[in-house]
Amino acid sequence: MPVQTAVVVLAAGAGTRMRSKTPKVLHTLGGRTMLAHSLHAAAEVDPTHVVTVVGHDKERVGAAVSALETELGRPIAVAVQEEQNGTGHAVECGLSALPADFRGTVLVTAADVPLLDGHTLHALVDEHRSEPTPAAVTVLTFTAPEPTGYGRIVRLPHDGEIAEIVEEADATEEQAAITEVNAGVYAFDAEFLRSALGQLNANNAQGELYLTDVVKIAREAGAPVFAAHLSDSAKVAGANDRVQLSKLAAELNRRTVENWMRAGVTVVDPSTTWIDVGVTLARDVTIHPGVQLLGTTAVGEDAVIGPDTTLTDVTVGEGASVVRTHGSESTIGAGATVGPFSYLRPGTVLGASGKLGAFVETKNADIGAHSKVPHLTYVGDATIGEHSNIGASSVFVNYDGVAKSRTVVGSHVRTGSDTMFVAPVQVGDGAYTGAGTVLRFDVPPGALAVSGGKQRNIDGWVQRNRPGTAAAEAAAAAGLHHSSDLHETEKQDLKDGIEQ
Repeated sequence: MPVQTAVVVLAAGAGTRMRSKTPKVLHTLGGRTMLAHSLHAAAEVDPTHVVTVVGHDKERVGAAVSALETELGRPIAVAVQEEQNGTGHAVECGLSALPADFRGTVLVTAADVPLLDGHTLHALVDEHRSEPTPAAVTVLTFTAPEPTGYGRIVRLPHDGEIAEIVEEADATEEQAAITEVNAGVYAFDAEFLRSALGQLNANNAQGELYLTDVVKIAREAGAPVFAAHLSDSAKVAGANDRVQLSKLAAELNRRTVENWMRAGVTVVDPSTTWIDVGVTLARDVTIHPGVQLLGTTAVGEDAVIGPDTTLTDVTVGEGASVVRTHGSESTIGAGATVGPFSYLRPGTVLGASGKLGAFVETKNADIGAHSKVPHLTYVGDATIGEHSNIGASSVFVNYDGVAKSRTVVGSHVRTGSDTMFVAPVQVGDGAYTGAGTVLRFDVPPGALAVSGGKQRNIDGWVQRNRPGTAAAEAAAAAGLHHSSDLHETEKQDLKDGIEQ
């Protein structure tokens, strides 16, 4: 029978140095909270059980754990540490959520080390089980040139094995000079851990139950203690304040961008490119400077993104081009072109080889293949067929102040500039509209819709109604002559209220 594994993630701390109303473990980097990063890493070990120990702001952290259960597709138990009595007490709370007869390996990690990954946890488990007799404790360690704040790894002089872990507050001057430190990540034999936790005491500078004291208990009992030294210390670096969080976010992004470049993606300027860990990129994608790809954005082969583009949860098809655009929860078809200065709001679907041009905003809009919205237009709550063209400065008037309605435009439609689509309205296949048309009624297929009357010019209006202005003087210089008598057409226009 394979050895079972449980992972206990410690997430109970208050994180006061964040100076935030948001719990520390719910601060984000790379598109995930620190808690999510830790639970994703735990899930990669494929453990039998996962437990999250919560304490400070337990309702919000517990709700986040529940959401991650769905995301990861596995149950995650929650244990509550009502009083913050140290890491030993926190782990004891975590063990209470495991079955009483659980036997095997218990991995203990922290929710504020967001770069810790499943590969590192796998390696720790392998080291823990590497000898004929599995270790009671295996400690993940690293070398820190500036070890301030970390527990020091004290080794036996004769064989170099770990003797104990000494917290900084309790360290002697000699021990404080040690640069090998505790990463705060462990593998334990479950039965030994239960026994050792019952032997902890709070006789230390912090007055807490230190989990690190379990190492000394194991050594005194003659139980095997291993150490797994990690060369990549960034993987276990903690984020206790916003400065540390920012540095880790930059390091995570650097690694993410580098991984994509090695996978066949061209990133013109890695220093100005940010890619979340949930993003998917195909080979031969090109990313220009100033791009942020966030959430679950997915970009197809040969697509070109940027410069200066932010996409959140957007799917971009093969060969598409997206320039100086902000988009979220949208789909851009293969070969489509978007931008510059386009704004794709949630629910936008642009078909293959379609176009959204300069200063176009869309929302809840389904735009068919080869259709174009070239510039200066708002398309909201609309369906546009294939091979249609929407004229410049058009507006899909979808909101009447109470409710939103939908506009449906057919295929091979040509609409003139400054067309107003007053929803709900339908424009049939092959129809046209004249410039400046206000559509309040459906347009049959193949019809031309116009709403303005015949143009009328009222001669001499400026000189009569704006005498002494620069416009009047310009008109006079052009050879126009003032007339005190109103033309019959002007009288009628004034009567109709066209001119006031």
